[in-house]
Amino acid sequence: MGFIIRTIVTAVAVWVASLLVSGIQVGETGWKKVGTLLLVAAIFGLVNAVIKPIIQTIGCAFYALTLGLVALVVNALLFWLTSWIADKIDLPFHITGFWAAFWGGIIVAIVSWVLGLITPGGDND
Repeated sequence: MGFIIRTIVTAVAVWVASLLVSGIQVGETGWKKVGTLLLVAAIFGLVNAVIKPIIQTIGCAFYALTLGLVALVVNALLFWLTSWIADKIDLPFHITGFWAAFWGGIIVAIVSWVLGLITPGGDND
């Protein structure tokens, strides 16, 4: 149940990011847009679950050296990777460049955190 709630929270966060960052596009409307956002959120969750720990382990010196600021770059690149994967499976979701991914990643992280605080099971238990 926690995975479903976190996926919905992430989908809402991606939707908010698409509203605030001009370089993030979700090409559908109505219920198709909701489905696209849920699939993108699931992909982003899987990318974060599989790839992020590997990057953190390999690059732990960079995390320490930059006092964690490299995490913003890693999050942006993982968000951009999600866009690339979505394109490969023909989902109408696109991020136009690194800076759109950077700001979108920050927005997704903040909105997910806030929504995780107010939803049951939405936090990272």
